[in-house]
Amino acid sequence: MSKNYILMSDSDSDLHFEIAKEKNIPIVRMPYNLDDVEYFDDNGASGAEKVLFDRMRAGAKPFTSLLPTAVYLEYFEPILKEQDLLFLAFSSQISATYLNILEAQKELLERYPNRRFIVVDTLSISAPQSLLILGAHELYEQGADMDTVAKWVMDTRMKAQAWFTVGDLTYLRRGGRISATSAIMGTMLDIKPILTVSREGKLEPHAKVQGRKKAIKMLVDKTVENIGDSKGKSVIILHGDAQEEAEMLKNQLKNRLSDLGEIRIQMIGPVIGAHAGPGTLNIGFIGNERTV
Repeated sequence: MSKNYILMSDSDSDLHFEIAKEKNIPIVRMPYNLDDVEYFDDNGASGAEKVLFDRMRAGAKPFTSLLPTAVYLEYFEPILKEQDLLFLAFSSQISATYLNILEAQKELLERYPNRRFIVVDTLSISAPQSLLILGAHELYEQGADMDTVAKWVMDTRMKAQAWFTVGDLTYLRRGGRISATSAIMGTMLDIKPILTVSREGKLEPHAKVQGRKKAIKMLVDKTVENIGDSKGKSVIILHGDAQEEAEMLKNQLKNRLSDLGEIRIQMIGPVIGAHAGPGTLNIGFIGNERTV
């Protein structure tokens, strides 16, 4: 069925490049800086994730920056010259980048007043954002109009959940999410935080456990608790160069929820990885509404 609009998103969704290519979903590539060189996240195409985590273990301190309005204009304008556009953005509560998207939207609608350009704040990032994109794309492929798809994302975004833990508290300290004292004491006591994406679309600490095995168990527990009817549902597990533990997480999840559909494992992207660090484990699904 022919469509009169394009469905688009950004690389902070960690939507793997192969999936985006297969489904013809254009992706805005988000920037990060490693060893004083700027790169753009290609969602696994070049293997940049492994390079990033190896460098972080060796002491590198990567950082991310806002994508300016001018770059969004370069992505969006060629589309709007020909078709309408529905853009699914990562959470406005995690980065001020969202404001630049809105600036680009305003400018382009003034240039192309006969076009429609909808921006949806997914209030998600990484795995749950990927799942929202894939759900929206399924409707898109079925021929749903832009308003219907946008409404589905708005209605579903509170059900897109992420639960994650990190391997090293250093990176949360650098990002200002915990204090230096908490990082030092937590490291000494082998404390592992459990974090989630809140109803407001922010990354929030939820609990603390002692030891990596307990952290992995809690990720499974939180999934079982919050996924609702699990039959046939897809789950995404992302990791910061911790494949073995990601497999452990997958096996424990399958033991608890044997009727799940696909459980996809892949490396977390470099933009998010720059803040979370090596050893991060993240599990995403669409289930019950967020309660945090």
